[in-house]
Amino acid sequence: MQTDVIIIGAGASGLMCAMEAGKRGRSVLVLDHSPKPARKILVSGGGRCNFSNRIMGPEHFISQNPDFVTSALSRFTPSDFLSLLESHGIQYHEREEGQLFCNRSSSEIVDMLRSECDRAAVRFQLNCRVSEISKTDGFRIETDQGIFKSQSLVVATGGLSYPQLGAGNFGYLAAKQFGMKVTKLRPALTPIKFSPGDARVFGCLAGVSIHSTVSQGSTSFKGNLLFTHTGVSGPAILQISSYWDRKSGLSVDLLPGVDIYSVFIEKRRSKTLLSTILDQYLPKRFVKLWCDLHGAPKPINQYTTHEIASIAGSLHAWPLRAEGAEGFNKAEVTLGGVDTIDLSSRTMESKKAPGLYFVGEVIDVTGRLGGYNLHWAWASGHAAGQFV
Repeated sequence: MQTDVIIIGAGASGLMCAMEAGKRGRSVLVLDHSPKPARKILVSGGGRCNFSNRIMGPEHFISQNPDFVTSALSRFTPSDFLSLLESHGIQYHEREEGQLFCNRSSSEIVDMLRSECDRAAVRFQLNCRVSEISKTDGFRIETDQGIFKSQSLVVATGGLSYPQLGAGNFGYLAAKQFGMKVTKLRPALTPIKFSPGDARVFGCLAGVSIHSTVSQGSTSFKGNLLFTHTGVSGPAILQISSYWDRKSGLSVDLLPGVDIYSVFIEKRRSKTLLSTILDQYLPKRFVKLWCDLHGAPKPINQYTTHEIASIAGSLHAWPLRAEGAEGFNKAEVTLGGVDTIDLSSRTMESKKAPGLYFVGEVIDVTGRLGGYNLHWAWASGHAAGQFV
């Protein structure tokens, strides 16, 4: 079968690219090994799909080339995606820090993309596994459902996160096949595991959530920290996991916005137990364990000024001793990918193989938590769709 454009991957970026190319009158075929398209969209945002963020800029993305995203983001904005939603009657709402969610279900986004693809006469070949790619005048794609040929080829296969949904290294191997570089890959937006000793101590707090600020050097994120049986999760932890490495320590302010030292000093003459004071600010299960680890709680008037300062300091700068991040099976995205030095930031086309494009998570562009990774899928897919 001969077609203008073949897109490998029926995820967010692949579908966006397909509908945009189809609108230009290009004949488009989308190949995917899954029985249904956009499975990752369906599970995103707890089933409500955090599809974008009103606050959008290069500073919300990690890449070896931080400026690479600028062109695509400027040409497809959150407002552009909202206009698309509104044209389909999809209702949405805004949460904290500009996060945009569907009111009902993430399936509405998938249905919208499929509808746009149908309108643009995009064809799908699902349950289709690609075995080999070659290029002469055009591209030749060998699959378990036959051989397909095209002028342009788009790799939209995603990263290594969510292997349970079929994620794999296909896109990276394709890039290397055509002489392109791939940066170091690791899980991002993922829970962090305690050291074995701390896991034994803090594992009993599984389910406890504390509003915190988590920092590594000058980088910090505020949000809930959630204790698990093996470590910590929650928005603040997921955010910092994209920046953390084992060489650098993590510090947690368990009481951001509260000067607990001043609170202690104000109650200095009181016979109130330290634990009773802390119960007003932190979950009781955490307070009990924390006090047990730092000695039996005494009335606040029995602590020296030095002891009060030390306790306050430990609450505002708890050194989180981490063994490592959870793997790709729990990561929301992959950090790293196809090196942007080998791609055009305007078109997403390979500089090494004309007609070959990469979009979405497979590229070395990783967004922060909050709708940024899906918006990168829309923006990069839209950019490529104008040129394939």
